[in-house]
Amino acid sequence: MTTGVTYEQGSTPLTGQVPDDQILVRARNVTKRFGGLVAVNSVDFDIPRGSIVSLIGPNGAGKTTFFNMITGAYVPTSGEISFDGRDIVTTKGNKVRSLKPHQVTQLGIGRTFQNIRLFGTMSALDNVLVGEHVHLRSRWWDAVLRTPRNNVEEEASVARAHELLQFVGLDERPHAWARNLPYGDQRRLEIARALATSPKLLLLDEPTAGMNASETRDLTDFIRRLRSELGLTVLLIEHDMRVVMGISDRVTVLDYGEVLAEGSPAEVRANPRVVEAYLGRGAAEGA
Repeated sequence: MTTGVTYEQGSTPLTGQVPDDQILVRARNVTKRFGGLVAVNSVDFDIPRGSIVSLIGPNGAGKTTFFNMITGAYVPTSGEISFDGRDIVTTKGNKVRSLKPHQVTQLGIGRTFQNIRLFGTMSALDNVLVGEHVHLRSRWWDAVLRTPRNNVEEEASVARAHELLQFVGLDERPHAWARNLPYGDQRRLEIARALATSPKLLLLDEPTAGMNASETRDLTDFIRRLRSELGLTVLLIEHDMRVVMGISDRVTVLDYGEVLAEGSPAEVRANPRVVEAYLGRGAAEGA
């Protein structure tokens, strides 16, 4: 799977400088209200194909809410979101239409979660097979009757699940229960399950949370491989500024649900508004 375009780290053009056919995700005037609380307010956001983009900001800034709107878990109050030229969210008058999560997944958007959501008493292999389910064509009666179509599809699914476990470095423990894996391996397993959905865009919600320095470095290198070897576009929520500044082509900063700043890591790190609202002088100087 390749995107046809790649970027050197930090070189992705800013919004308005990227040709339309190289924009994978385009969000315009996206707003989400929960009663009187405005979690995301009129956000414009583009993700170029083949890029690694980080979405950062203080707790409660609206980052995960934005993820949830892209993936169909939340229906925006208003706005437009398109993916690979197809509408995910449309607004006409006061009516908002949003695709369901499984429809978004079928289009090619996969995700992980801030709090790991594996099936703890299922094997690593079975967790990955769950991710493949969205693209399976066999029906329940095929499984009951063990039809040739079901058998062929099942064999192919298991083979691909083993390949994904090998890619993430878990090929030696395919039958281990997910809950018995070390924390870092659980993170990798969750990514393998997301890869099983055959995404073009992978959303990672704080993938290094809870990791030590060595695990963080390993996972950062692994995220680079997702683009270089699989051709994926990656949208990342991450609080570790060394990860963000070291891996991102572009960074968007949310604060109180609004875009505070956007640009290359160097531009964002040097932005006085970002330093004041979020990074702090120590983080800006040491990242």
